[in-house]
Amino acid sequence: MTYSLNFAAVWRSFDLLLEGLALSLGLAFVAILAGCVIGLITAFGLISRRALLRKPAGLYVTVIRNTPILVLVLFSYFALPELGVRLGKIESFVATLAIYSGAYLAEVFRGGLIAIPPGQREAGLAIGLTEMQIRTSIIIPLMLRSVLPSLGSTMISLFKDTSLAAAIAVPELTFEARKINVETFRVIETWIVASCLYVATCSLLAALMRAAERRLAVPR
Repeated sequence: MTYSLNFAAVWRSFDLLLEGLALSLGLAFVAILAGCVIGLITAFGLISRRALLRKPAGLYVTVIRNTPILVLVLFSYFALPELGVRLGKIESFVATLAIYSGAYLAEVFRGGLIAIPPGQREAGLAIGLTEMQIRTSIIIPLMLRSVLPSLGSTMISLFKDTSLAAAIAVPELTFEARKINVETFRVIETWIVASCLYVATCSLLAALMRAAERRLAVPR
Protein backbone atom coordinates (compact mmCIF):
# COMPACT_ATOMS: atom_id res chain seq x y z
CA MET A 1 0.00 0.00 0.00
CA THR A 2 1.45 3.35 -1.05
CA TYR A 3 0.69 6.87 0.13
CA SER A 4 1.28 9.81 -2.22
CA LEU A 5 1.91 13.15 -0.59
CA ASN A 6 -0.41 15.91 -1.75
CA PHE A 7 -0.35 19.18 0.17
CA ALA A 8 -2.88 20.99 -2.04
CA ALA A 9 -5.83 20.38 0.31
CA VAL A 10 -3.81 21.59 3.29
CA TRP A 11 -2.65 24.75 1.52
CA ARG A 12 -6.26 25.61 0.68
CA SER A 13 -6.99 25.69 4.40
CA PHE A 14 -3.65 27.19 5.45
CA ASP A 15 -5.34 30.40 6.60
CA LEU A 16 -7.21 28.38 9.24
CA LEU A 17 -3.90 27.03 10.54
CA LEU A 18 -2.50 30.56 10.75
CA GLU A 19 -5.58 31.72 12.65
CA GLY A 20 -5.15 28.80 15.02
CA LEU A 21 -1.48 29.66 15.43
CA ALA A 22 -2.33 33.27 16.26
CA LEU A 23 -4.82 32.12 18.88
CA SER A 24 -2.26 29.70 20.36
CA LEU A 25 0.26 32.53 20.73
CA GLY A 26 -2.38 34.76 22.29
CA LEU A 27 -3.38 32.09 24.79
CA ALA A 28 0.25 31.49 25.76
CA PHE A 29 1.03 35.21 26.06
CA VAL A 30 -1.92 35.99 28.32
CA ALA A 31 -1.28 32.87 30.39
CA ILE A 32 2.41 33.69 30.93
CA LEU A 33 1.56 37.23 32.06
CA ALA A 34 -1.04 36.00 34.54
CA GLY A 35 1.26 33.11 35.53
CA CYS A 36 4.07 35.55 36.33
CA VAL A 37 1.82 37.47 38.72
CA ILE A 38 0.63 34.27 40.39
CA GLY A 39 4.14 32.84 40.51
CA LEU A 40 5.66 35.99 41.96
CA ILE A 41 3.08 36.24 44.75
CA THR A 42 3.51 32.54 45.48
CA ALA A 43 7.31 32.82 45.47
CA PHE A 44 7.21 35.50 48.16
CA GLY A 45 4.87 33.23 50.10
CA LEU A 46 7.30 30.31 49.77
CA ILE A 47 10.20 32.29 51.25
CA SER A 48 8.06 33.96 53.92
CA ARG A 49 8.85 33.29 57.56
CA ARG A 50 5.13 33.19 58.27
CA ALA A 51 3.69 29.69 58.12
CA LEU A 52 0.28 31.19 57.29
CA LEU A 53 1.73 32.31 53.95
CA ARG A 54 4.36 29.65 53.38
CA LYS A 55 2.22 26.53 53.83
CA PRO A 56 -0.68 27.47 51.49
CA ALA A 57 1.88 28.53 48.86
CA GLY A 58 3.70 25.22 49.21
CA LEU A 59 0.43 23.28 49.00
CA TYR A 60 -0.60 25.09 45.83
CA VAL A 61 2.75 24.38 44.15
CA THR A 62 2.71 20.72 45.20
CA VAL A 63 -0.85 20.03 44.05
CA ILE A 64 -0.64 21.84 40.70
CA ARG A 65 2.81 20.55 39.73
CA ASN A 66 1.79 16.96 40.44
CA THR A 67 -1.49 17.08 38.52
CA PRO A 68 -1.45 16.50 34.74
CA ILE A 69 -2.35 19.69 32.92
CA LEU A 70 -4.97 17.88 30.81
CA VAL A 71 -6.76 16.85 34.01
CA LEU A 72 -6.72 20.49 35.14
CA VAL A 73 -8.10 21.64 31.79
CA LEU A 74 -10.95 19.13 31.87
CA PHE A 75 -11.70 19.83 35.53
CA SER A 76 -11.85 23.57 34.91
CA TYR A 77 -14.17 23.31 31.93
CA PHE A 78 -16.41 20.39 32.91
CA ALA A 79 -16.33 20.19 36.71
CA LEU A 80 -16.30 23.81 37.84
CA PRO A 81 -19.72 24.57 36.27
CA GLU A 82 -21.14 21.92 38.61
CA LEU A 83 -19.88 24.11 41.45
CA GLY A 84 -21.43 27.25 39.97
CA VAL A 85 -18.28 28.59 38.28
CA ARG A 86 -19.01 28.98 34.57
CA LEU A 87 -16.37 30.21 32.14
CA GLY A 88 -16.15 30.19 28.39
CA LYS A 89 -13.84 27.76 26.64
CA ILE A 90 -11.06 30.26 26.08
CA GLU A 91 -11.36 31.88 29.50
CA SER A 92 -11.39 28.50 31.20
CA PHE A 93 -8.29 27.34 29.36
CA VAL A 94 -6.32 30.54 29.91
CA ALA A 95 -7.14 30.49 33.63
CA THR A 96 -6.01 26.87 33.87
CA LEU A 97 -2.81 27.53 31.96
CA ALA A 98 -2.04 30.58 34.12
CA ILE A 99 -2.56 28.63 37.35
CA TYR A 100 -0.46 25.76 36.00
CA SER A 101 2.40 28.02 34.88
CA GLY A 102 2.19 30.00 38.11
CA ALA A 103 3.09 26.90 40.13
CA TYR A 104 6.21 26.28 38.05
CA LEU A 105 7.21 29.93 37.91
CA ALA A 106 6.86 30.16 41.68
CA GLU A 107 9.81 27.79 42.09
CA VAL A 108 11.76 29.61 39.38
CA PHE A 109 11.16 32.96 41.07
CA ARG A 110 11.89 31.52 44.51
CA GLY A 111 15.31 30.41 43.32
CA GLY A 112 15.93 33.84 41.86
CA LEU A 113 14.85 35.61 45.04
CA ILE A 114 17.03 33.60 47.42
CA ALA A 115 20.01 34.09 45.09
CA ILE A 116 19.94 37.88 45.50
CA PRO A 117 22.63 38.99 47.99
CA PRO A 118 21.22 40.37 51.28
CA GLY A 119 23.31 43.48 50.69
CA GLN A 120 20.85 44.65 48.03
CA ARG A 121 18.08 44.91 50.61
CA GLU A 122 20.40 46.52 53.13
CA ALA A 123 21.46 49.11 50.57
CA GLY A 124 17.83 49.94 49.92
CA LEU A 125 17.13 50.38 53.63
CA ALA A 126 20.21 52.56 53.92
CA ILE A 127 18.85 55.09 51.42
CA GLY A 128 15.46 55.16 53.09
CA LEU A 129 13.38 52.87 50.89
CA THR A 130 10.45 50.97 52.36
CA GLU A 131 10.21 47.18 52.11
CA MET A 132 7.69 47.48 49.27
CA GLN A 133 9.90 49.94 47.39
CA ILE A 134 12.89 47.63 47.82
CA ARG A 135 10.94 44.72 46.38
CA THR A 136 9.52 46.59 43.40
CA SER A 137 12.58 48.71 42.57
CA ILE A 138 15.49 46.39 43.43
CA ILE A 139 14.61 42.78 44.27
CA ILE A 140 12.07 41.97 41.54
CA PRO A 141 14.01 43.57 38.62
CA LEU A 142 17.22 41.77 39.65
CA MET A 143 15.37 38.50 40.07
CA LEU A 144 13.65 38.75 36.67
CA ARG A 145 16.95 39.37 34.91
CA SER A 146 18.53 36.32 36.50
CA VAL A 147 15.61 33.96 35.72
CA LEU A 148 15.02 35.17 32.18
CA PRO A 149 16.30 31.92 30.56
CA SER A 150 13.89 29.82 32.65
CA LEU A 151 11.09 32.28 31.94
CA GLY A 152 11.72 31.91 28.21
CA SER A 153 11.64 28.12 28.46
CA THR A 154 8.34 28.32 30.32
CA MET A 155 6.87 30.56 27.62
CA ILE A 156 7.82 28.06 24.92
CA SER A 157 6.41 25.18 26.97
CA LEU A 158 3.15 27.05 27.48
CA PHE A 159 2.87 27.71 23.76
CA LYS A 160 3.17 23.98 23.09
CA ASP A 161 0.72 23.22 25.91
CA THR A 162 -1.94 25.29 24.14
CA SER A 163 -2.42 22.22 21.92
CA LEU A 164 -4.35 20.70 24.85
CA ALA A 165 -7.06 23.31 24.32
CA ALA A 166 -8.24 21.14 21.43
CA ALA A 167 -9.67 18.80 24.09
CA ILE A 168 -12.36 21.40 24.85
CA ALA A 169 -12.78 22.58 21.24
CA VAL A 170 -10.82 25.83 21.46
CA PRO A 171 -9.94 26.62 17.81
CA GLU A 172 -6.16 26.83 18.27
CA LEU A 173 -3.58 25.32 15.92
CA THR A 174 -3.99 21.65 16.85
CA PHE A 175 -7.80 21.87 16.73
CA GLU A 176 -7.71 23.46 13.28
CA ALA A 177 -5.21 20.87 12.06
CA ARG A 178 -7.40 18.06 13.33
CA LYS A 179 -10.42 19.58 11.59
CA ILE A 180 -8.54 19.83 8.28
CA ASN A 181 -7.35 16.26 8.74
CA VAL A 182 -10.92 15.00 9.18
CA GLU A 183 -12.22 16.99 6.21
CA THR A 184 -9.43 16.17 3.74
CA PHE A 185 -8.12 12.79 4.98
CA ARG A 186 -4.60 14.10 4.29
CA VAL A 187 -3.21 12.80 7.59
CA ILE A 188 0.53 13.01 6.99
CA GLU A 189 0.45 16.34 5.16
CA THR A 190 -1.74 18.04 7.76
CA TRP A 191 0.40 17.06 10.70
CA ILE A 192 3.66 17.79 8.87
CA VAL A 193 2.50 21.36 8.22
CA ALA A 194 1.18 21.77 11.78
CA SER A 195 4.44 20.43 13.21
CA CYS A 196 6.47 22.80 11.04
CA LEU A 197 4.42 25.74 12.32
CA TYR A 198 5.05 24.68 15.92
CA VAL A 199 8.78 24.21 15.32
CA ALA A 200 9.17 27.51 13.48
CA THR A 201 7.25 29.44 16.14
CA CYS A 202 9.15 27.85 19.03
CA SER A 203 12.45 28.58 17.27
CA LEU A 204 11.45 32.21 16.79
CA LEU A 205 10.42 32.54 20.44
CA ALA A 206 13.72 30.98 21.52
CA ALA A 207 15.68 33.41 19.34
CA LEU A 208 13.78 36.38 20.76
CA MET A 209 14.39 35.19 24.32
CA ARG A 210 18.13 34.72 23.65
CA ALA A 211 18.28 38.27 22.29
CA ALA A 212 16.50 39.55 25.41
CA GLU A 213 18.90 37.58 27.62
CA ARG A 214 21.92 39.15 25.94
CA ARG A 215 20.45 42.61 26.25
CA LEU A 216 19.41 42.26 29.89
CA ALA A 217 22.18 39.97 31.11
CA VAL A 218 23.32 40.56 34.68
CA PRO A 219 26.89 41.95 34.58
CA ARG A 220 29.49 39.61 36.08
